[in-house]
Amino acid sequence: MKNFQSLSEIKSEISAGKLTVCQLVKHYLQNIEKKNGRLNAFLSIYSSEVLTQAQIIDKKIEKGTVGKLGGMVVGIKDVFAYENHRLQCASNILEGFESQYTATCIQRLIDEDAIVIGHQNCDEFAMGSSNENSGFGVSRNPVDEERVPGGSSGGSAVAVASDMCQVSIGSDTGGSVRQPAAFCGVIGLKPTYSRVSRYGLAAYASSFDTVGIISKSLEDAALVLEVMAGADEFDSTISNEKVPPFSAFMSGKEYKIAYLKDSIDHKGLNEVVRAETYRVIESLKEEGHQVDEVNISLQEYTLPVYYVLTAAEASSNLSRYDGVRFGIRAENQNLEEMYKVTRSEGLGVEVKRRIMTGTFVLSASYYDAYYTKAQKVRRLIRDETNRLLEEYDFIVSPTTPTTAFKIGEMSDDPMKMYLEDLYTVQANVAGIPAISIPVGVDNKGLPIGVQLMSKCFNELELLDISNQIITFKDQNR
Repeated sequence: MKNFQSLSEIKSEISAGKLTVCQLVKHYLQNIEKKNGRLNAFLSIYSSEVLTQAQIIDKKIEKGTVGKLGGMVVGIKDVFAYENHRLQCASNILEGFESQYTATCIQRLIDEDAIVIGHQNCDEFAMGSSNENSGFGVSRNPVDEERVPGGSSGGSAVAVASDMCQVSIGSDTGGSVRQPAAFCGVIGLKPTYSRVSRYGLAAYASSFDTVGIISKSLEDAALVLEVMAGADEFDSTISNEKVPPFSAFMSGKEYKIAYLKDSIDHKGLNEVVRAETYRVIESLKEEGHQVDEVNISLQEYTLPVYYVLTAAEASSNLSRYDGVRFGIRAENQNLEEMYKVTRSEGLGVEVKRRIMTGTFVLSASYYDAYYTKAQKVRRLIRDETNRLLEEYDFIVSPTTPTTAFKIGEMSDDPMKMYLEDLYTVQANVAGIPAISIPVGVDNKGLPIGVQLMSKCFNELELLDISNQIITFKDQNR
């Protein structure tokens, strides 16, 4: 069976009588059986129940009562609640835990007849840029299995890139959807903070966490966002902003676009990625868009602000995993020892590092010096970013400073690993939407992504400009 690039292709085959949803599901299950042993993208696969669901959806198609997403097979990152299914956040501390309910965003997909095929591997509690922090082993990049797929939604990107599902739902706290999408050569969309309900998403850093989409096509990303977005009584932070028809994104209009020259000329940026980014900038000019060089004065503080604040929020959010209420519990003689041993044995190195960092910056002696100051700088960065986006429609940049690096290459250097988030964290600090689209490969055949950011709730035009770049790239192959 061919690798379908969009749901519309699948629906066309079904309408022509050439395909059934049962056949499609079997195809993905066969791909998972064949590839997952090497790539380690899925942690749980729901084989028998998805085949049953496929039969039900085939009958709905016959009756003409199928939902918008009938025929779409979706994988979900192991941080989303799915009732009566395991939820471990790729962590040993949650061993044996099953969710009591389904996340709003996942339920909305199911209500439109999407099929959830399984939970996907990720960095533990979504903390990482390479998927090497998973309690269940690293996922491998399908382009080069000796390299990382990016993180934290690494398994989600691998599954889409290797045709184990059509779309994956991930979370994006500082680039966790966009970075693996760039490394694996697929599309990663981070909507505006509050556009999609976080109810049922295991919290890492609550004021940064965003539900994101990894797909093969903009068309699918737009349709899935359209279904998931909108008000939810279970999420007090959700926006009541009207949800536009994202799937009608193709306008082809001309835009004003900014690029941050200091960022693109940063010494940490790979030369091939830099060249590809400038190539995209030139192509935008050729297509008639106004493209200007700009700078943001607080750009250098974005990454430190992100890591101070997310560590602080993680310290608070992860305090609930103590051996009393969820998952494993160490056997010890007193309560304090049980807490210590459970968390020491159940949590991985990176998670413990961030919890300890967060606890430090929240401590009485350092609260004002670190946490309060970081919050003030975050507001300044957000205000400056928004002022720039009042003048320009988009900011273009690389998605990542490098292409996919080898497994183990950065494991002993946390600071070097954190720099992989250099270009993606700004969107989360400011709460704005961003997308990574594949635009080329380096001399080793490794994918390169370009990122576009826009003002809050402007996903429709973000999809439009992304489509123009992809179309221009395809026409000039």
